[in-house]
Amino acid sequence: MNIQTLRIFPALAFIFPALASAEIAVKSGDKIAFLGDSITQGGWSNPAGYVKLVIAGLEANGVKAEPVPAGISGHKSDQMLARLDKDVLSKKPQWMTLSCGVNDVWHGPRGVPLDDAMAKAGTYDDNVVTRGTYKKNITAIIDQATAAGVKPVILTATVIQENLASKENGLLAPYNDFLRQLAKEKNLPLADLFAMFAERLKAENKPNVKVLTSDGVHMNTEGNKIMATGVLKAFGLSDAELDKAKAAWAPLELAAVEYAKKQAEARAKAAIEKAKKQQTPKK
Repeated sequence: MNIQTLRIFPALAFIFPALASAEIAVKSGDKIAFLGDSITQGGWSNPAGYVKLVIAGLEANGVKAEPVPAGISGHKSDQMLARLDKDVLSKKPQWMTLSCGVNDVWHGPRGVPLDDAMAKAGTYDDNVVTRGTYKKNITAIIDQATAAGVKPVILTATVIQENLASKENGLLAPYNDFLRQLAKEKNLPLADLFAMFAERLKAENKPNVKVLTSDGVHMNTEGNKIMATGVLKAFGLSDAELDKAKAAWAPLELAAVEYAKKQAEARAKAAIEKAKKQQTPKK
């Protein structure tokens, strides 16, 4: 298309750049680090965890990416910052998704305050100073990743209890507001997972049923699918490409059912063994 054509049809000047940019940002051969807590850890260990679904969804669209799982149960922003180089940067990924915030809030006195003002006003334990603040920790993670040539994708923290009016979700709100603002300021892809969860929970309107989680925090298959959808959207997948991704998830969902069954059997066996030991008289 030449300049004269664009002068005759000026609207095309806006259409074609949009079309040119409407492509999947991740390329075959790219490494994607998934930094997070137990939700991310489960997103890798579960056959239908969101990490596995993201990789499968990309592959269904011709993109073979290499996952770098970096989720550790219980971790907060300060701990993720401390292990960033070891678990992410040293692996030389092209991308990093960051899922952090649930434990910073959920852990209460052992959590990480949003900022200095919250640190002074809140009721935290004596080690709060060493944990820093969420804003400083997250900003440092993003800045260090960017400086190392890693492209960050920010994920808003998912729900703490599926009751959107819960105290914990109220406390989480300013943390997610900060993430949205940070993504905007630094021009980073954002997967607004909390908003996606809220939309789904409102639509379901089942206050006494776990729709997206197993316990109010950790994902069931539906929750993992929403997380994966949000991440894939942030990577630039179109609706048609998302449909391809979701079609590829069916075998993983079946594997997850068997995985859950085996886990339940293992827990039951462990409980029986524990009960036997408690009943055995000491000599």
